[in-house]
Amino acid sequence: MEQRLFSKDFILVVIGQIISLFGNATIRFALPLYLLNNTGSSALFGMVTACAFIPAILLSPIGGIVADKVNKRNIMVILDFITSIVIIIFFILFTKVNLILLVTITLMILFGIAGAYQPSVQASVPALVSPEQFMAANSIINTISAFSSLVGPVLGGILYSTYGLKPVLLLCIICFLASAIMELFIKIPFIKQDRDIKMWESIKQDFTESIHFIRRKKPVIGKGLIIVCGVNLFLSSMIIVGLPYMVTEVLAFDTALANTLYSLAQGALATGGLVGGIISGIYAKKLTIKKSGNLILICSICVFPMGMVLMFSQSELIAYMVMTACCFLIMIVSTIFTVEMMSFVQTETPQNLIGKVISVILTVSMCTQPIGNTLYGILFEVFKGYEFAVILFAGVSSLGIGIRAKEVFQK
Repeated sequence: MEQRLFSKDFILVVIGQIISLFGNATIRFALPLYLLNNTGSSALFGMVTACAFIPAILLSPIGGIVADKVNKRNIMVILDFITSIVIIIFFILFTKVNLILLVTITLMILFGIAGAYQPSVQASVPALVSPEQFMAANSIINTISAFSSLVGPVLGGILYSTYGLKPVLLLCIICFLASAIMELFIKIPFIKQDRDIKMWESIKQDFTESIHFIRRKKPVIGKGLIIVCGVNLFLSSMIIVGLPYMVTEVLAFDTALANTLYSLAQGALATGGLVGGIISGIYAKKLTIKKSGNLILICSICVFPMGMVLMFSQSELIAYMVMTACCFLIMIVSTIFTVEMMSFVQTETPQNLIGKVISVILTVSMCTQPIGNTLYGILFEVFKGYEFAVILFAGVSSLGIGIRAKEVFQK
């Protein structure tokens, strides 16, 4: 009997994701921006965000392995409760201890939790829907993520710009507590596995098995993973570090307006993800992995107007609008690419390996993010006054990756 897409449990997962991801998007927007406002340093901003990715890299494999051995519902509930506790501690301490150290540690913990959390969410999809519905289910998950990411920074930006950081922290605490309570009512099919093997031996065995599957049995997944790493290194990192730095420090806006404009830019990125998710759902049957290389080419082409407007435009507002519009288009296309890749991996991977393989993909792809964040933080600092050159470098690098991706996926 075919499972319904909108079953009670899948709906609860979606609602829990809306609340949790809203809080996640809000706190990830507010903390780095608070640090940037107080230091004005792109290099420090890049290094702190780079450090934040390290726990996510280390915990993603564990999250995927645990997702295959423990009830996925319990993982989501526990991690949402822990997240709320971490933000409560930050709320108590942020005016009393060293800001840079506290923000760094807090972001590292939050990103680490997210790294362990995400494989459980992705691995729950095959347990709740039939294979024919994977593309539609992933499209819904990505659309919900984009919607939450749209509302989070916009509302968070308005709160932050008007009232400061404390109301944002309180809002996020409420979100994670509500999400954890909601997830208590989810029932995800689970088969208890043998635990005679020691934990670390199990991790090593499962990681090795996943790597073997990616490299030998499905090498196109491995090649695709390398391409994703390149995109994260040269394109994603530039946007993560460059967009907030450009809007709040380079363009000549006052601090309150700059923070509001940056929140709107983040909202535009999230809207792009939302539109991309909707397009993926509507055209699910027409999207194939063979055409994925074209999507990366489109993303890379969108980078060049950002550099050109910084080079030639005399208007801060026009520069802001062009950069925001380009990032919006990049998010639409990259979201379609993400849905295609995830659906392909879920379709081609056996049920007992899905959590492990997804965790390996997330882990390896994230390894380049800290390097990229640090790289662009330093580049923007070194080339102060010539930021357009850094952006054009990202465009040229991404174009080369897109050409290679087209060759790989067409085969």
